[in-house]
Amino acid sequence: MGQPDATGRFGDFGGRFLPEALVPACREVEAAFLDAWHDPAFVAEYHRLLATYVGRPTPLTECVRLGERLGIRLLLKREDLAHTGSHKINNVLGQALLAKRMGRTKLIAETGAGSHGVATATAAALLGLDCTVHMGHTDMRRQELNVFRMELLGAEVVPAGVPGTAGTLKEATNAALRAWVSETETAHYCIGSVLGPHPYPYLVREFQRVIGEEARAQAAELLPSGLPDVVVACVGGGSNAAGTFAGFVDTTAELVGVEAAGGAGISGGTPGILHGFRSHFLQDGVQISEAHSISAGLDYPGVGPEHMHLAAEGRARYPTVTDAEALAAVRALAATEGILPALESAHALAWVQRAAGTAELPTGSTVLLTLSGRGDKDVHQIRENLSC
Repeated sequence: MGQPDATGRFGDFGGRFLPEALVPACREVEAAFLDAWHDPAFVAEYHRLLATYVGRPTPLTECVRLGERLGIRLLLKREDLAHTGSHKINNVLGQALLAKRMGRTKLIAETGAGSHGVATATAAALLGLDCTVHMGHTDMRRQELNVFRMELLGAEVVPAGVPGTAGTLKEATNAALRAWVSETETAHYCIGSVLGPHPYPYLVREFQRVIGEEARAQAAELLPSGLPDVVVACVGGGSNAAGTFAGFVDTTAELVGVEAAGGAGISGGTPGILHGFRSHFLQDGVQISEAHSISAGLDYPGVGPEHMHLAAEGRARYPTVTDAEALAAVRALAATEGILPALESAHALAWVQRAAGTAELPTGSTVLLTLSGRGDKDVHQIRENLSC
């Protein structure tokens, strides 16, 4: 997974489609990132924080009992054990360091499930930056604990969307972009996924590629062949999957990104432009349609442009799973391995459960799955849905 072309596109997808007021700001972010990413001192400080603050490398855990039940060898890349409880902190620390380098004093972010918001509030507290997080009104209700965590960390959490709208990640991203327009001189927009105008899809993937690089080295030590047969991750915007795939895209491992059935931008979408980039989005022919998922982190009507490019090239495939399958996966991992996955990650596991023993995932396969976050934030919602 290399750099985008001169226009910021991966094949036919990506680019920069913005109001004129934000174009200079994005160009400044691009120049600052390219300079920083080639600066050994910046990279060393980033990796120092990943090691001493985040707790990297995260382990690779073999699921012996669940693997035996499914007839496969199942390895989990444990991003749920990173500080703040998800992979989001990898990207946020990089962007927060970049903001400081650019002389910015504030981070603006959007969040869906709240994991990116918590990570952004955490990095802002660590580095002495102000922080405002935009969050859909529906997501604020179903992720109350994460709202409290963000506020406890010193962030201002601003509800996005008006009554009658879905109040999810789409509205939060709209609000964050609008807020950034008036604060580009002092604030950095810390986007949470491989979405948005160039350079964000590339920048976020680079800050998340540590997941795949670590996992590949760990698999090389653990597996006789040195590689898993299949690498799996959930996909909303697609940041944890992009970071994971970056470590395996040049190998023989099959890459599988799993979308929520109600938010499947790749399999259910059509070409369009939203939030400053071109990709596939759920649309009714006139407007962007609302996505629906039990997982707030996958409740987005599109997908990151590099995932669309991987799908178009045939290098990765993107099946979908339902809310019910994701809940069943939560129960299975908790009962057999003592691990409570985030609802987002449970979608990836749900596909593994469904495919195991079929032509999609033959018995005896070795699977590496990125567990992008822990499920503590979802316990209330899981209990409500399992008791229905």
